[in-house]
Amino acid sequence: MKNIPSVDLSDFLSNNEKRKQKFIKEIGEAYEEIGFVALKGHFLTDDLSEELYNEVKSFFALPNKVKQNYEIEGIGGQRGYTSFGKESAKGKTVGDLKEFWHFGQEVIDNDKLKEEYPDNVMVKELPNFNKIGVKTYKMLEKTAMYVLRALALYIGLDEFYFDNYVINGNSILRPIHYPPIIGEPKGAERAAAHGDINLITLLMGASAAGLQVQNKQGEWIGVTALPEQLVINVGDMLERLTNNKLRSTIHRVVNPPKEDWAKPRYSIPFFTHPISEMTLNCLPECIDNEHPKAYDDITAGEFLNERLRELGLLK
Repeated sequence: MKNIPSVDLSDFLSNNEKRKQKFIKEIGEAYEEIGFVALKGHFLTDDLSEELYNEVKSFFALPNKVKQNYEIEGIGGQRGYTSFGKESAKGKTVGDLKEFWHFGQEVIDNDKLKEEYPDNVMVKELPNFNKIGVKTYKMLEKTAMYVLRALALYIGLDEFYFDNYVINGNSILRPIHYPPIIGEPKGAERAAAHGDINLITLLMGASAAGLQVQNKQGEWIGVTALPEQLVINVGDMLERLTNNKLRSTIHRVVNPPKEDWAKPRYSIPFFTHPISEMTLNCLPECIDNEHPKAYDDITAGEFLNERLRELGLLK
């Protein structure tokens, strides 16, 4: 396998049962094999994607002193700005070569969750930043919902199994800036090898090469996708829930060749998280004699907090 498989969400959305089943089979098998797909036919328009990238570049171009006004202590970086080098991969002592922003859920009709989640942080210097960020969030969340419906059917669950967990879920849209590299990185990478915490991650086209995934043979494969595609991968929560049936593949963002150190890189992943109460207990549909239960019972909220502490974002 030289690259990740490509799938088309319009197959699943069609009224043609044959096309729908084709999509379910293709995405399910891809997630068992490599854990990543390139998906077209989603709900994010090119224009909205371009608008958000323009806003994001404007934000990260602000002086550090201004950006640091939006760094909120005590919430594990779940909203607003996280400064350069603060996050490290699990098991790493050196910080990644990146800074980032978090947009979170705008809760509808649920006062309990509205109280649980931190408020989104408004950027006064950029009047359209939050509006475009939230609009993009909703389009990616909608896409994630349909992907999870397909995966529910692949696993043998009710098609809408994930809906009530993802609607008003604790999902995060994370614009990331990898600044130009100045001087020898000394072991630091733009993003060290890691698995994502969540159910699935949807990645809007990155502005430069560098994303790699590790296949079952331990080889690193460069991820390439067409401009109209989203790269979507399985996270640790879904791997745990499916008792390792669907793979949360280790991936990284490698540093560019020295001649490209002066070029920045931007990417915008959407991390699909469920509500905190969702249990990640291994599904009975994924347990048998050959695949005994591999994990202890835990909720999504407990698992998230455990991982945020490991990443150095929560004390």
